[in-house]
Amino acid sequence: MEPGAVSFLIVCPLVFLASFVDAIAGGGGLISLPAYLLAGVPIHNAIATNKLSSASGTVISTARYCKNGYADIPLAVPSVLAALLGSFTGANRALTASDRVLKLMLIVVLPVVAFYVLKNKSMEPKQKRQLAKGQKYAIVITASLVIGTYDGFYGPGTGTFLLLVYTGLAGVDIRTASGNTKLVNLASNLAALAAFFSSGKIVISLGLAAAVFSIAGHYIGSGMVIKNGTKIVRPIVVTVLILLLIKIISGFFV
Repeated sequence: MEPGAVSFLIVCPLVFLASFVDAIAGGGGLISLPAYLLAGVPIHNAIATNKLSSASGTVISTARYCKNGYADIPLAVPSVLAALLGSFTGANRALTASDRVLKLMLIVVLPVVAFYVLKNKSMEPKQKRQLAKGQKYAIVITASLVIGTYDGFYGPGTGTFLLLVYTGLAGVDIRTASGNTKLVNLASNLAALAAFFSSGKIVISLGLAAAVFSIAGHYIGSGMVIKNGTKIVRPIVVTVLILLLIKIISGFFV
């Protein structure tokens, strides 16, 4: 398809907002994917093109986090490999598979996750005992594989889910979790993008234009996390979870 001027006017500002949110707490796809649909892009093309713009911006926030020492590279490497495998698998199913069961599962899971975030005010791990290295790696790698598969298949909320599992189950501090989440999210985006490129579903002109706005949003958002830490992360996470739940519920019965 060949997008008109109105499509660019709708998609680009909303992608900027989505990328700003995504750089802070994940979940930017909640805003960017509907933006493409609002602009009249067919669903399969929207999912594919969204990966092009979101991956471009994620490169920037990931680089900023790594530059400021926010990532645990030994922990990130196997997580990235797991996310690559999961996302590529999920993306190859996204063009044909139904997501109704997945949506139903999220309707159950999201309120539980939101309750955890509201209860844990600092979003820092509060474990009484330190996890063994093997346990931490097992949790992080498994989460990266499962959530990476979800990212390739559907997407919205991926970064938020990773952040919560890393801090809540694996005991990773919020800053390191933010950096590692971006590395894993970038890997899953690139794997899905490769699958979508081969399908020919990406609207290149619209995706590249939106990528510029995505880069700007990720740059500004990641800078706020580096400056303000958990003060900015927690309220954004709660907002993303609530909006994502509303979106899932509203779309489930259509």
